[in-house]
This record gives sequence, C-alpha cells and structure tokens, in this order.
Amino acid sequence: MQRQEQLDHLSRTPNAEHFHHKLAHPLYARDVSILQLNVGKRCTLSCKHCHVEAGPDRQEIMSKETFLACLEVQERHRIPTLDITGGSPELNPHLEWFLDRVAPLTQRLIVRSNLQLLAGEDYRHLIEFFAERGVELVVSLPAYTPERADKQRGPGDFENCVRVMRELNRRGYAETGSGLILNLVHNPVGAYLPGSQESLELEYRRRLESEWGVSFNSLFTLINCPVGRYLDFLIRSGNFEPYMDTLIRSFNPSAVENLMCRDTLSVAWDGGLYDCDFNQMLDLPLDGRAPSRISDFDLQALRHRRIAVGNHCFSCTAGAGSSCQGALETE
Repeated sequence: MQRQEQLDHLSRTPNAEHFHHKLAHPLYARDVSILQLNVGKRCTLSCKHCHVEAGPDRQEIMSKETFLACLEVQERHRIPTLDITGGSPELNPHLEWFLDRVAPLTQRLIVRSNLQLLAGEDYRHLIEFFAERGVELVVSLPAYTPERADKQRGPGDFENCVRVMRELNRRGYAETGSGLILNLVHNPVGAYLPGSQESLELEYRRRLESEWGVSFNSLFTLINCPVGRYLDFLIRSGNFEPYMDTLIRSFNPSAVENLMCRDTLSVAWDGGLYDCDFNQMLDLPLDGRAPSRISDFDLQALRHRRIAVGNHCFSCTAGAGSSCQGALETE
C-alpha cells in the first residue's frame, strides 16, 4: 500500500474519531534533544509488524554525504542524544566510520539492533567496537521463551540472541558501574496492546537470568503503530477497525505531554527531516516554516515547530503511552 493510500485509510477510523480532535490545542515541539537517524531500510528480517517495511531486499541506505551532514550538525549543536536505527543499522557500510567520529560529540549514543548480525562472524567485532565507544544498545527480543521468539522471527533466533547477549554481558554490558547499557524491546506480534512494561520487565528479567544466564538494564514496551507493513497486516487480517478502536478508547491525555515527537527529530536515509519515524514512513512533512533537509538544519526553526499529527498518533497515546524509549507513564 502506497503512503497516500495508508494516510487515506487511517483517516477512515471507527466512529469518525480524529487525533487532532482529541488534543486541547495544536502540538508543538519543545526542543530537539534527540536526533534519530534511520540509516537504511535493509534488514535481516521482514517482520509483519515493521512500520519501516524493512527487509533483506531493500536498497535504501544512508550515504556518506548524508552522514557528513549529520556529523556537521552534531559538531555545531551537540544534541544530547543520537539514536541510530533502521532496518539493521549494522548493514550500512558507513556506520563504523560515523560512530567513531560522532561518539565524542554526544552524551548518549544509541544503536538499535535485532542482534542477528552480531551473532555472525562478519559482524561480531562490533560488540567490542560498540563497547569501546560507550554505545548504548537497544535490542529487540520479542519474547523470553524460544518457542514464542522463534515463531515470530524464525528457527534459532532466540538461541542466537541469547548467545549475543552473553557476549555483551561478558564485555560489561548491563554490568553495574560499567556504563554500558543494554536495553531490550518488546512489542506484540498481533493486533493487541502490550502488557504493563513494569510487569513484563520483571518477568523478562526473572526468566532470562534464571533460565539463560543473561542480564539487561531495562525493557521497553512498544505499541505497534498502524503504519507500513503492520497496517497492511491489520487490513488483510480484518483487524484494522478493532485495533484502531482499541487505540482510540485507550487514549490517555496525560501521555501527550511526553510524546517523543516533542523533543525528537527524525532524519531519513536520504536526509529528509520529519517529526518522528512514523511520520517519516508516511511522508508527512514538517511544518513549512522549518527546514526539510538535514543539510539545511536550523535549530531555532526546528525546536519549537508545530508537529504534524494523524490518526496513527493514537498508538503513542494509548494506555501508558509509547515511544522509542518505551512507555511514557508508569502504570
């Protein structure tokens, strides 16, 4: 489904509800404290809930020229958090070059990974590379049992993930006082919301430590956004209207205050700027008074821009709320 088709479909939600009607006033950014770079859509997986529609056959990848523009922005403004995502970021051939240069320029440097590549010989060296540069790892682990994880991502996936986590732990990740952070991500496979982040973290920690001997720092629960491949799945399975109805009925006005778009700016693989990764995938442009390319970056024009919203935003305000940093509120 093309982006405009997705937007049209999302506008036809149950009960004629629209996200902007739920807001007391237009939504504005309050700063740019997180710069999130989507460095490409190539991935080792083709998950049905992927809003990026990433996969092994995707060719979109961030060029060195665009990385240089991001580096120049960071040199000038020292944005506190740099968040690298994809696809599988490890598949970008310029990633190590970029991380090596940008690590001294930011307080918090995050790389998001599905762990599969780090299990192979060609990419295992990245464990040491990340550790030496203090990279925080945010890794997806769909379940704490091999049966459920492998059902989603293929036979042997859970075993590979656990093996990589052991290597990360041996290198100091998740060790008290090491400064090396290893966070896990859980999001549901089907058309339903995740459970309590606090409860799931306790269960993940108990099961992974007692049964597999691995540890992590925190667990982030994400609510699947009805964008990209996940929207296609909802429509094909007949779950679109029930899922949107669940999101709308679960709308939490308290979550609006901490929405990630209010302090995050998303950079696409081709250098385009967006309010968030979801808006990027729907090609929803920034406020027209703000620059649309990383090469034209203007912090003053971007830090208080008006944010483009749509009905996909209900996924970020449902229940405890959802962001790339996990739930927005403690349940």
